[in-house]
Amino acid sequence: MKVVPVMRTRGQGGGAGEAMATDGGVVPRGSRARSLAVPLAAAAAVALAAAYVGAVDPGEPGHYPPCPFLALTGLYCPGCGGLRAVHALVHGDPASALGFNPFVVALVPVAALVWGRWVLLSWRGRPFAMKSVQANYVWSFLALMILFWILRNVPFGEFLAP
Repeated sequence: MKVVPVMRTRGQGGGAGEAMATDGGVVPRGSRARSLAVPLAAAAAVALAAAYVGAVDPGEPGHYPPCPFLALTGLYCPGCGGLRAVHALVHGDPASALGFNPFVVALVPVAALVWGRWVLLSWRGRPFAMKSVQANYVWSFLALMILFWILRNVPFGEFLAP
C-alpha cells in the first residue's frame, strides 16, 4: 500500500497544529520558528564577529595574529587585508575596503544571497544542502580566488595588494 501525502492550502481543513502546505505536505506551525533558529544564529554570530572587528582595529599591531602565509613566504594570500576590509565596511567606508581586499568585499553580497536562500528554504521546511550548489559555481569561485591570489603577488597586480 502506497501512502501519498495530502496537500492542503490555507483555509482547507487541517487542525490547530498545521500551517501552510509545502511540496512535501503540511508543516507544523512550531517547526517554522525552530527551522529558522540555525540560520538566524549564524547571522547573529557573523554580526557579532563583524562588530568585534569593527570595534578592534586590525590596522593596529598586536590585536590580531599576522597572516602565517605572508610571514612564511612574503606573499599575500587571498585573505590578506580581509579583516581591515571588514573593519572599513563596518565603518561605512567601502572605498577603503576595496583597497584592502576587493575579493572579501565581493563575497559580502554573495554570502548575503546564500544566507537568504538558506532562510527561505528553512522557512519552507526544506533542508539547505550544499550539494544543491552547482559544481561549476564552486569551480568558478576557486578559479577566481586562485587568479586573485596570483595577481595580487605579481608586479602589474600590485593594486590588489593590501
